[in-house]
Amino acid sequence: MNKELRDRLCCRMTFGTAGLRSAMGAGFCYINDLTVIQSTQGMYKYLERCFSDFKQRGFVVGYDTRGQVTSSCSSQRLAKLTAAVLLAKDVPVYLFSKYVPTPFVPYAVQELKAVAGVMITASHNRKEDNGYKVYWETGAQITSPHDKEILKCIEECVEPWNGSWNDNLVDTSPLKRDPLQDICRRYMEDLKKICFHRELNSKTTLKFVHTSFHGVGHDYVQLAFQVFGFKPPIPVPEQKDPDPDFSTVKCPNPEEGESVLELSLRLAEKENARVVLATDPDADRLAVAELQENGHWKVFTGNELAALFGWWMFDCWKKNTSRNADVKNVYMLATTVSSKILKAIALKEGFHFEETLPGFKWIGSRIKDLLENGKEVLFAFEESIGFLCGTSVLDKDGVSAAVVAAEMAAYLETMTITLKQQLIKVYEKYGYHISKTSYFLCYDPSTIKSIFERLRNFDSPKEYPKFCGTFAILHIRDVTTGYDSSQPNKKSVLPVSKNSQMITFTFQNGCVATLRTSGTEPKIKYYAEMCASPEQSDTAFLEEELRKLIEALIENFLEPSKNGLIWRSV
Repeated sequence: MNKELRDRLCCRMTFGTAGLRSAMGAGFCYINDLTVIQSTQGMYKYLERCFSDFKQRGFVVGYDTRGQVTSSCSSQRLAKLTAAVLLAKDVPVYLFSKYVPTPFVPYAVQELKAVAGVMITASHNRKEDNGYKVYWETGAQITSPHDKEILKCIEECVEPWNGSWNDNLVDTSPLKRDPLQDICRRYMEDLKKICFHRELNSKTTLKFVHTSFHGVGHDYVQLAFQVFGFKPPIPVPEQKDPDPDFSTVKCPNPEEGESVLELSLRLAEKENARVVLATDPDADRLAVAELQENGHWKVFTGNELAALFGWWMFDCWKKNTSRNADVKNVYMLATTVSSKILKAIALKEGFHFEETLPGFKWIGSRIKDLLENGKEVLFAFEESIGFLCGTSVLDKDGVSAAVVAAEMAAYLETMTITLKQQLIKVYEKYGYHISKTSYFLCYDPSTIKSIFERLRNFDSPKEYPKFCGTFAILHIRDVTTGYDSSQPNKKSVLPVSKNSQMITFTFQNGCVATLRTSGTEPKIKYYAEMCASPEQSDTAFLEEELRKLIEALIENFLEPSKNGLIWRSV
């Protein structure tokens, strides 16, 4: 089986948008005991170089509930090995004694003043996968050049050191500490900063259903609701406890919409609950559904939820801030493939909006810069249902987002307004932003590369397309090569990211569309949005225009039948 041996042994994992992520199994490009030990040895080597006080400040390790019976590989075991490598080198390790939401690791790194941290998780990926997500002392995920340097260090010490396999150290070393209760208490205390209507929450008649998608979220969302004064949300019994097989869903990604929310929607109907909150398996992302007058469920997209959160966080800031507070000091952020709705709100309300490359690691490090310069950041998001309300954590957080969404719904309920109705009000005030995001599966990296290379040499060498079907293209930005036709010097303002493909087209009709490769899965993703001014309220026309443009984009630029791309199954 030469091909399979080559695939398993002849390449190493690299840092994508969420750290190292791969299937669990044997081989250097998979997640297993050995590759986790090697990664941690590389981390140790790099951190020792960067921090003279590494052995005083220590390192945080958390994990989710993933696991694979066949290879006896589990997140908990990998977390113990990660801790063992560092304990054997006399580094204090804060190892959580129980599974935690991903945001608890960056939060703990900041609170405990550790030099770095690792979360063992593959978030909402398929059950076969696992991952190794690295956070820097700032509490934000690592970005370049750290990722490249750590990979170099991993290459330099691939042979396990004496003691690296000794996971008994986790039970015997005096340098191991369990931060669970302390961090949980501090986190819940910090949540109060973004709670504005505790009394109203305690009286609301609105009922909520919460599903934790067989992952870590249940206990923590229950606690967060308590902090906000709510009665506990109704859990989905079949999905409330950890199950590494995710046995009730075809894929553990709440982003997939109604098809994976089936159990929670049926329970909500039975319990007469109007709002469903779904956290993904590591509880860093949130999906929301609301029962409509007509008896159908509305599952909000990430972009729609962001419009609501953006409105809400700014409204709460306005009502709770001192008279002399300067709106010019306030910021909101989004990744560049996300909706531009926050930009529209910012323009009208006078605060700042900034965008970053895709991946919350870029948002986290930018927020850190802004905070250090005395700015106030209210909200940040990425369209793949990743939200951050407030700045206690510098990564997306589904636990805080769930309880903020509940408070917003309870507040609107007092005025008999639904979330959907409020979304329309936001669009009517700031302009309709209608977007669609989807993807194709492609398991052949060379096909992906040729699709993007064709766009860079469309009608002739080094020429990008001027039209997509009948739609004229106004500007093109290619973050892979650093080109941007809208800039005077033709250089992209966003930093170049050579190891991933991403091209954005701005069309003459006001539509913005991006094609990019996923940083965590074998996908080509597309994002398209029509941004209208507040005067333009003919949504049927905007939706039809967007539909036609996406059709042209797929047909002309992705050519799925020619390239053997697999359509997303709905």
